[in-house]
Amino acid sequence: MMRKGLFAVVATLLCGVASAMKVGDVAPDLERADLSGRQVQLAGHRGKLVLLNFWASWCEPCREEMPAFSRWQTTWQANGLQVIGVSMDDSSDDVRAFLAAHPVTFPVVMGDAQLAKSFGGVLGLPLSYLIDGQGRVIARYQGEASLKTMEAKVRELLSVPARGAEKRSR
Repeated sequence: MMRKGLFAVVATLLCGVASAMKVGDVAPDLERADLSGRQVQLAGHRGKLVLLNFWASWCEPCREEMPAFSRWQTTWQANGLQVIGVSMDDSSDDVRAFLAAHPVTFPVVMGDAQLAKSFGGVLGLPLSYLIDGQGRVIARYQGEASLKTMEAKVRELLSVPARGAEKRSR
């Protein structure tokens, strides 16, 4: 596919330019309009736990994560979670078509080489960061990550009991 080829070229070019953002780094600000035209700014979510997910509609592991991230956004928004999706697709038309068939409950912005570079390069998808209320990266998940492991970390950081723990503590 052309999209995968373009992404590989961009990733290769960025590889020598930037080093991957790691745990402890301060995340750069992200300010983009989402697909509905509303401004999304990472710094505007200070005080919250942000799950920043780089993905693409052609990436199968990315597609598998989306429903879980959408559920988490709905379930834990009141606890301080904000999921932000960054599509690395070539065209917003592809993203809109995917989201029409698989709607999500969080904002999705379009990414590009410049944004990828500011985050130390996006050298494979999916790529997710958990960013704390002060803007620091506290976890990084590259590639096909375990949703169970990610969920446990999100629950821990939000102080949400594990599933079934509510029943056990009664």
